[in-house]
Amino acid sequence: MARIETPNRIRGTQDIFGEEQRRFARVLETFDHVRKLYCFQRVDIPVFEATGVFARSMGETSDVVSKEMYTFEDKGGDLITLRPEFTAGICRAYITEGWQQYAPIKLVTSGPVFRYERPQKGRFRQFHQLDAEILGAADPAADVELLVLADQLLRELGIEDVTLQLNTLGDAETRDAWRSALVAHFEAHKDQLSEDSLVRLEKNPMRILDSKDPKDRPIADSAPDIDAYLTEEAAAFFKAVTDGLDAAGVQWTRNSRLVRGLDYYRHTAFEFVTDKLGAQGTVLAGGRYDGLVGNLGGPETPGVGWAAGVERLAMMIAEPAAENPDVIIAVEDDRALGHSQRAIRLLRDNGFSADMIATGSPRKRYDKAAKVNAKVLVSFRLQDDEVVTNIRSATPTDEYVRVSQLLESLA
Repeated sequence: MARIETPNRIRGTQDIFGEEQRRFARVLETFDHVRKLYCFQRVDIPVFEATGVFARSMGETSDVVSKEMYTFEDKGGDLITLRPEFTAGICRAYITEGWQQYAPIKLVTSGPVFRYERPQKGRFRQFHQLDAEILGAADPAADVELLVLADQLLRELGIEDVTLQLNTLGDAETRDAWRSALVAHFEAHKDQLSEDSLVRLEKNPMRILDSKDPKDRPIADSAPDIDAYLTEEAAAFFKAVTDGLDAAGVQWTRNSRLVRGLDYYRHTAFEFVTDKLGAQGTVLAGGRYDGLVGNLGGPETPGVGWAAGVERLAMMIAEPAAENPDVIIAVEDDRALGHSQRAIRLLRDNGFSADMIATGSPRKRYDKAAKVNAKVLVSFRLQDDEVVTNIRSATPTDEYVRVSQLLESLA
């Protein structure tokens, strides 16, 4: 008989279990707790969209669109893409579902996203993100609230040694003037740029500023700063953001080379970075994208948001304790099984987490149950054809008293 070949897990994916799952769950639970404190609504959107949603939102020349998207033609002949991020899908839903009537609207979501890139520490082809967005709020207070939310999330997760890097991209007038100055600067050093940066010079010159190619760094570092081109309005917006962060006690540092290259990005850009994850130091990042909804065909709508990788956050938190039941039941006699099943149902109906050991040698079940780190141990056996219940607890806790009272009602 031919041997059946066992299928392997697809490269760049993961099976999350045990300690990893506990860390993963802690991140999601903390995110849900903090979003409630800030009165953000939870939203869930499709895991795939029409390819144009991402191509128009992220830019045809971006690495994600040109190299990393999982795109395919479905059976109806439509071009479909697995989401590489959340913002574009949320903006599409804002337009198609009529959410403009709720503006300003504060939303969060989380779930898997997909990018075809080289798998490495903390980076997968199917990974998971947290996402927070405010749509319909043009004032700097929205930027501040999102940044304070992010700061509290990191603090509640116990993540330290993270720095908030902040920059302004100005308004449209600022960006136009700065972009012209950058193009002139890079054109003057065209013969020294990398091939990737030469492409960016034609399509997206601001992206040269954050090039990782050592060949580009001296040219990028000597490029003009945006501050020389800020309009009064843009400077006032950025000051309102930094003043708000100072008032809220959020530490930040200026990084004038932090950019978002697409034209609809405005004003605030930010990253929370660490040196604890090697080369992949960004744990949370975002910015203001006032032109994105309009770029997708909707009404001109201000927006600001951020995303964070669940895997990277999970790598930085303390290991959560394993879950243990409130009650563990040892069935020492198979004839007491029915009574035990009624007991465990009663305990669970009354809010106790409970598990039962009812297989294997009856003589060894009590010893196995005693090794479970439960608050209360209950054993059932038969004596003179009567079910005998024994309840044990390290200390006479409230749980012990309540379990005893519940089980007495079964007698």
